[in-house]
Amino acid sequence: MAIPRKKFVAGNWKMNMTSSEVSPYLEVFRLETEGINNVDIAIIPPFTALAKASEILGGTQKIRLGAQNMSPEVKGAYTGEISATMLRDLFIRYVLVGHSERRRLFGETDELVHRKVVTALASELRPILCVGETLEERQAGQEKAILEAQLSGALTGLTTDQLEEIVIAYEPVWAIGTGLTATPAQAQEAHHFIRDYLATDSGLEIAAKTRILYGGSVTADNARELLFQPDIDGALVGGASLDPRSFAEIVAAAVPTE
Repeated sequence: MAIPRKKFVAGNWKMNMTSSEVSPYLEVFRLETEGINNVDIAIIPPFTALAKASEILGGTQKIRLGAQNMSPEVKGAYTGEISATMLRDLFIRYVLVGHSERRRLFGETDELVHRKVVTALASELRPILCVGETLEERQAGQEKAILEAQLSGALTGLTTDQLEEIVIAYEPVWAIGTGLTATPAQAQEAHHFIRDYLATDSGLEIAAKTRILYGGSVTADNARELLFQPDIDGALVGGASLDPRSFAEIVAAAVPTE
């Protein structure tokens, strides 16, 4: 018997939006999503906007907050870093780990991503583990090997209880911010591969429970076709999440029809 997986849509603002822009954004977004109760929603602002967003949302269960990054260290002399404890103090629930921009622009390795996953779990933060291949890797037929290496590197040694707390986001690097989007068939194939990997590595129950999001130029126009592929459980939205109405339309596209 299949385990139902509730759709989950998360908006990653990246290095956009100031603290002063949070209130008007949330005012519109909350109004636009007022009648939606069967989709999990997360907003992932930059660090400087988290406190304001936390103050406004007040720990609400409907819209959860996420952070875009965190240190693998608990505390100490790490100038410029943000710890899991600091995030928890703001009622943050999710944290992006291993985003392609962190890997590509800041040299994050699978080993570092694994350390961040472990630290996040120890602090009761839920990692959104990002995995995905570049255009060159896909053209070379290496996408499955890349996904397996990233999954193995991040998840090695975790217990079943820990694995149950993790959300995975498949983000084909070639489709992030480029306007290109994996076709529904391409996205489903990658998501199915990830679920098969989880089944082999961690067991059928974990594979059935784990939510796997698609991230790569998701818009209100293409969201529904993507979100209702068998192994796609939601979306990690970048640019389209900066407009509250556009983001609300994507959330609405995730609402089950039955």
